[in-house]
Amino acid sequence: QVQLVESGGGLVQAGGSLRLSCAASGRTFSSDNMGWFRQAPGKEREFVAVISWSGGTTNYAGSVKGRFTISRDNVKSTVYLQMNSLKPEDTAVYYCNARPRLTGTSGAYWGKGTLVTVSS
Repeated sequence: QVQLVESGGGLVQAGGSLRLSCAASGRTFSSDNMGWFRQAPGKEREFVAVISWSGGTTNYAGSVKGRFTISRDNVKSTVYLQMNSLKPEDTAVYYCNARPRLTGTSGAYWGKGTLVTVSS
């Protein structure tokens, strides 16, 4: 069983930055791909970024490429999402996901999400 707890969301002005964290419990974190997804009001949940178990491979949605960076610390069992140059359209609940495919298909385990609001 994997439990995921996100933190770091909040209100930020357009052009600003936020860093999300996802603390994971479970014995397999260091061998699992990890990812971030988001769901804006009235929209379906969508892929944001994924990182391989080793951290050596990452993949991003086109809408965030060059602005967001996913990383992980396998000692701390934590995955991060550094978000820079935020735009109002980045406003969403951001969810941590365990064991996604590197292509962006979600895995089986989800956190409860953290809200990011970007004001114009």
